[in-house]
Amino acid sequence: MRRLVWALGLVLLLSACGSGMKLEDFEGKQPSFRLEEYFLGPTRAWGWFEDRFGKIRRQFVVEMTGTVEDGVLTLDERFVYDDGERETRIWTIEVQGDGRYRGTTDGVVGAAEGRVVGPALNWTYTFDLKVGDNTWQVHFDDWMIQQDDQVVINKATVSKYGFTLGTVMLFFKKPDDWESGADG
Repeated sequence: MRRLVWALGLVLLLSACGSGMKLEDFEGKQPSFRLEEYFLGPTRAWGWFEDRFGKIRRQFVVEMTGTVEDGVLTLDERFVYDDGERETRIWTIEVQGDGRYRGTTDGVVGAAEGRVVGPALNWTYTFDLKVGDNTWQVHFDDWMIQQDDQVVINKATVSKYGFTLGTVMLFFKKPDDWESGADG
């Protein structure tokens, strides 16, 4: 019994260690990511949700349009999932200065809080996630890293009670580099 308790304690300790990525690792690196600049106008994203066992459960494409007024980025996101489901999510993101952002949208409990250092944003929030006929309150630890003027890569770890449920991967791209006639 002691071995079982010890092993369970070790698993819990290791799972609590989390990601090795830290915002400070991006200090002085380029480009300097500003959400209100990158997401202004149209952006397209492609992504998927991968469960904790590595199985891709759902893929999607997102068409989004960003507007900025009085230091607030409004991001209108239109999702199309591989099963045909469609979803709209509208984020209101306050630019708070010093690289800090605060965002709200339907489903977010309270607000998302984030900070940018260099090309990286770390954004955390609790979200009411629809799972079948149920709603689960899950935690997102969301990292966006701007690669250049056109591309941002996003990895979000989704967890509940400290246990990882899966990962969302997204690749954002600005329209200047889209091929004509491409349909995602």
